[in-house]
Order: sequence, then structure tokens, then C-alpha cells
Amino acid sequence: MTSLNVLSANRLNSMKLFGKTLGLRVSPCIVFASHGPKRASVPARFSSTSESSKKYDVVVVGGGIVGMATARELKMRHPSLTFAVLEKEKVLAAHQSGHNSGVIHAGIYYTPGTLKAKLCVEGFLMSYKYFDEKNIPYKRCGKLIVATNSDEVKKLDEIMRKGVENKVPGLEMVDGEKIREIEPYCKGIRAVWSPNTGIVDWGLVTQYYAKDFEALGGQIFKNFPVSGFEEIAESNKQGSDNKHCIRVTGAPGQEVRAQFVVTCGGLQSDRLAQMSGCSSEPKIVPFRGEYLLLSPEKSHMVKGNIYPVPDPRFPFLGVHFTPRMDGSIWLGPNAILAFKREGYGYGDINLTDLLDAVKFKGFRKLALKYAGFGASEMIKSIWITKQLKELQKFIPDINAADIRRGPSGVRAQAMDSNGNLVEDFVFDSGKGPLSKRILHCRNAPSPGATSSLAIAKVIADKMEKQFSL
Repeated sequence: MTSLNVLSANRLNSMKLFGKTLGLRVSPCIVFASHGPKRASVPARFSSTSESSKKYDVVVVGGGIVGMATARELKMRHPSLTFAVLEKEKVLAAHQSGHNSGVIHAGIYYTPGTLKAKLCVEGFLMSYKYFDEKNIPYKRCGKLIVATNSDEVKKLDEIMRKGVENKVPGLEMVDGEKIREIEPYCKGIRAVWSPNTGIVDWGLVTQYYAKDFEALGGQIFKNFPVSGFEEIAESNKQGSDNKHCIRVTGAPGQEVRAQFVVTCGGLQSDRLAQMSGCSSEPKIVPFRGEYLLLSPEKSHMVKGNIYPVPDPRFPFLGVHFTPRMDGSIWLGPNAILAFKREGYGYGDINLTDLLDAVKFKGFRKLALKYAGFGASEMIKSIWITKQLKELQKFIPDINAADIRRGPSGVRAQAMDSNGNLVEDFVFDSGKGPLSKRILHCRNAPSPGATSSLAIAKVIADKMEKQFSL
């Protein structure tokens, strides 16, 4: 969606994408598997696989929030089975699960009847219950979707209709006076008010899922970058183990055997699926979302989440205000092509990943269709004050001195070859012998964290039905 041509000259001169790179962090290798924030236990280690492999009834690939929720759900349902989670990073929730806005979404925008809408509403109710049971800190601070002009007011009715049809609790249509009552510094004509939208640290939640899983007897292996799946020929020897016939390999010397495998690989989900013979589509194209930070002196101006009315002409939401559990206020994000599947800055470049995205015809079609939007997003990335006008539509008292660069995340955007963004869940086993034993979660779109407990139930149901667990 973004064009490399709109980079400023100084950035272009500092990046030679093809050939030598000057002072940039370029990693030419491809890494595989999953997610994971920065609060993990000491990784489990593997001994040499020259001896017998570790064997599990079910192996879950991916230690992000969806992978850990799935492993937890399966282990609770099947306590007698043995389970392992394989995570390529040294911590859990290292990527999407630990680099997001922290919003607990209520399910307002999504098309009624889709799995995405159903699982979001179910998931946020399950999440609040779980947080209370585990004493996980959160804030039910609410969200305003604010119309600032007459054209946006017309679109609010459709947003409200979707939210009501999705059975989102507590929704209200409010006027300008009520907006100021909820958010004293916010300017708007009308808004949809969602009092049950909240914020939490989803990376911390992932750690709680992991604790539950391990307490039930599950094992988590970090630093295990899955590199392949292979069916092992069954032995006819008396007393041999014919059940654990999938060999899951990682780095040299890393191997486990499993009866069944489920992958929840996020930014690497398409590559994991291809390892077992599945189609290359939907393709994962990484989009980096860069946030700005509001100055502490102005942070009191934002009480809860303040969102714009989505523009249906464009594929991404636009700038919004998000309070964090630590008291900071995030502004944004934008949406630009990441130069690496897990690339959080301009200096993070992987030529294989970059070419993989640019050569994909679906991305090229999308980039052509939204060329103007993509160029605008890149310009705002380089000159952050270009976002000021959008911010001031909601809170006029913010000025250039009040904003600075903040953190960023990378979204695993699933896309088809026609350039369409895949917005609902995709599960795939492919064809061939491994299809009888592997299930891939190829797309768990935002709000995947909010929906994680509900997604886990769906995956567990599919595993039970498909593999007779």
C-alpha cells in the first residue's frame, strides 16, 4: 500500500535495498513460527536429537496470545494428553501480541454474522471474566467513535446498527454535550459511545495463559524456530510407537515428534502452512503501524479511547487516541509496508521478506489501488507533524510540541492474489498425508487478542472434530 519512492532523500541514501547496506540491521535469513513480551521464564532446552525425540500428543506452534490460549484450552479439555508449545523467540508474545495498542475491543465495527464479529463479542466478555479471576489489571475506560462533520454523522448510524446487531452491550448514540461530559477536551458533533471497551496489557495476559498451561502439565519450549514438518513412516516392530508420526524440526539438533500439530504463527503463518504442503495464499504482508506519544503535560486530556469514524474508501482505520495501562497516551497508528516480517523500524530490513511482499501480485494490486493513501501514510511516517491536523480535529489544544515518536508494531495482514484484505478467520490443513494431522490458523485478524479465548474454543472444537481428539 505504500511506495518506497516517497521516502525522503536522506532515508533513501541510507538504505540500499538491493546490494550493500550502510549501517542498517539487515538479516538475510528467514525465521519461522510465532509470537511472543519481555517477561518470560528461562527457555527450555533440547538435547541432541541423535537419541530419541521428545514425543507429545499435540504440539502447538506459536507462543503468541492465540497460540497460548489454544494450548491452554486444549490442555484443559484433554488433561490426560501430553502437550508442548514451540516458540521461536526467547520470550512469549514477542511480536503482535506484545506490540499492540492494548485495547479490549467490544465488536462494534465488524460485519454481522462473520466469525470475526461473533468471536470478538464473545471474546471480550470472556476476557473480562478471566481478568477478574486472575486479578489481571485492566481499565474499562470506554470508547467514543466521534463524528466531526455532517458526512461522518451519516456513517455513525451504520456503525451503530452493526454494533447493535452484533449484540455489543451498552452502546449509545450521544450528542456533542455528552461527548464533552465523557471527554471534556474532545470536539465532536455526535458519537457512538461504547462504555465496555477497555485497555489491558495483552503481553501480560499471554503470560497468564502460559502459567495456566504449564500448571496443567504442558511444556513450553522457546528458541525453537520451526523449520519443517515431516511424516515418519510407521514401524511394524512390536512395541513401537506408531502414534507420534509427525517430526517437527527446528534449528540443528532440535526435534519433537507429535501425533497432531496446530499452528498459530501470526506473521509467519503462511510459511508454516506451506511447510506442510498448503497453498501460499492467503499471503501474509507485514504492515508496520507507528504510534506517536502525547506529552505527559497533555495526557490528562484523554480519559478513554477516542476513535475516528472509519472511511470506507481506505483499508485502515486512521489516527486514534489510546490510553495505556502505564498512563501514557498513544496516538495513531499509521500503516506502511514493513521491510521485514518482524521489522519495527526503517533499519529492520530482510531482503527475502521485502521481495516476497513486493513480488506478490496481490500487494502490487493493493498498492496501485491505494497509491495516494500509501504515499500519505509514508509522508506522515517521516514528518510526524503531518498528523497534527488529524489529531486536532478531535482535541484542538494539542500542538506540535506535544507529540513525539513512540513505539511501533507489525500487523500480519492476510491478502489474496486480487489485492483483497482477508478480514475473517482462515483455517487450513491442506492436502496430502500431513493434512490428517495438522491444522493451521492462517489468519486471526484484529482483534485477535480480544478474541483469543473464543478463538481457542473454535480451534479446539475443530481439532476434536477433524482429528477425533
